[in-house]
Amino acid sequence: MEFGIFTQLSLVIVLAAVMAIIMTALRQPLIIGHILTGIIVGPAALNLIQEQAAFEAYSEIGIALLLFIIGLELSITVVKKLGKPVFLTAMATLTTIGTLGYLVTLSFDFTRTEAFITGLALFFSSTIIIAKVLSDKKELNRLNGQIAIGVILVEDVIATFALLFIVARSGEALTPIDIGLLFVKGFLVVAVLFFLGAKVLPKATRYVARSQELLFLFALAWGFGVAAAVNAAGFSTEVGALFAGVALAHLPYAHQIGARLKPLRDFFVILFFISLGEQLQLNNLMAGIVPALVLSFIVLAVKPLAAMASLGALGYTKRTSFKTGINLSQISEFSIILVVLATTSGLVGERLSAVITLVAIITIAASTYLMKYDNWIYVRLERNLHMFERDVTSEKATRPESYPLILFGYRKGGQKFLKTFQEMHQRYIVADYDPEVIDELKHKRIPYLYGDVTDPELLDELNIDKTKLIVNTIGDHTVNVSMIEYVMRRNDNVLIVCYSDDHNQAAELYAMGASFVMLPHIAGSDQLNDFIQTHGTNRNSFDAYREDHLVQLGGHHNGSRP
Repeated sequence: MEFGIFTQLSLVIVLAAVMAIIMTALRQPLIIGHILTGIIVGPAALNLIQEQAAFEAYSEIGIALLLFIIGLELSITVVKKLGKPVFLTAMATLTTIGTLGYLVTLSFDFTRTEAFITGLALFFSSTIIIAKVLSDKKELNRLNGQIAIGVILVEDVIATFALLFIVARSGEALTPIDIGLLFVKGFLVVAVLFFLGAKVLPKATRYVARSQELLFLFALAWGFGVAAAVNAAGFSTEVGALFAGVALAHLPYAHQIGARLKPLRDFFVILFFISLGEQLQLNNLMAGIVPALVLSFIVLAVKPLAAMASLGALGYTKRTSFKTGINLSQISEFSIILVVLATTSGLVGERLSAVITLVAIITIAASTYLMKYDNWIYVRLERNLHMFERDVTSEKATRPESYPLILFGYRKGGQKFLKTFQEMHQRYIVADYDPEVIDELKHKRIPYLYGDVTDPELLDELNIDKTKLIVNTIGDHTVNVSMIEYVMRRNDNVLIVCYSDDHNQAAELYAMGASFVMLPHIAGSDQLNDFIQTHGTNRNSFDAYREDHLVQLGGHHNGSRP
């Protein structure tokens, strides 16, 4: 039965919603659900998608929007600072994975050309998978996220020359002049975007920002226009969209643009993953299962190790190295395109195309889980990762200044404490795990950090060595215990205020070192907030206030400060 494009799209979205509900109920990554939806609606099952060109266009729009929004959140200063580790990590990964992929592919009776192209295909990591997961986890601004994005940018440049190699080997002439011209074009693109970003865009956006609708339309026109122009110059649309976002990142309207584009981005990104699943030809995949499993192991295990070794040698912590390596543990959708093009050109056989497609399925699915649970995995492997960390790390030498005042949790009474923090005229930051809260804080230009209070990486990033006061409005006892244990190991002079609704648990928190525990009907947030406004971070005043509260709890003087 044939359907119009609107009916096809409607059926696909309905099935995607059903699959997303199932994935959510099973606590599985939604990306996996989208790929499974693609398999169901594809020729392997229902064969609902008949307008292939239209869905491919939707996919390209999704990728462009995703990379454009990422560019809006990137800082040129950060890109410059991370240039060396990004380049060296990319080269270390290319050398290791390229060589190993080449040798393993030869052992399965493939030709030298096929082995060479396989090594390249294994090197490329998925821009859209990494960007989507990091965005969902709010880790794009974390160090591991910034390095991973930088590495895939280097990969995109290498991918451009890989395509030139395929074109050259397929019979079309490619001279040194052509290669030199590509470098010149790249330099001109960057120079023009830099000039426009510094001189033209500030005035243009100031004008269009008078209308929300006009600002939205201008952002789309700029993002897609630059992506198309960069693509016409011989580079990928992904690079163009990312650079378009970077050119706007320094403007005061960048967050507003990103917020308005995100719903549109999410829609088209979903269609990208569905299209990826739809294109999988399951009948051809079984023939390459054994080499695909071996190559997948290289990508999932050896590739992260190569990145970790490189970053560890450069002085990064084992946590940053581990999470960056995990981010790169898949091959790219571009890897499939590269091999398909090589197959069409007659350089490789269809067997290799099936193998690389299967590797893509395995590694994309597995890496999605690895990235989602990377903190959990790291905690269990930490003792075995010392070889990837130097005695003195560069991260520790460049850690940010401490925040004298830290607020965990914004919704439940946190707004009152935030106002008090602002009146104290000291550096402060708000940490929260609610994406809506983060968007609100970002919009109000309030210093924030996204993450779970129980996440050691979040606490490390806060650098609490010189913090004076921590207020935690989250009432979960496990969270309070975990936070106090961590803080007391690193700064036993800090004042810790937390919330509890149980008297016995409050006494336990006092015994661990809490300076004050807010309890309903005895001492709530309003009372404590008034106290902080009056006494600030004066320890003697807090100690006296604390003793009075212990008396009210029923004489639990065993909770004296350790």
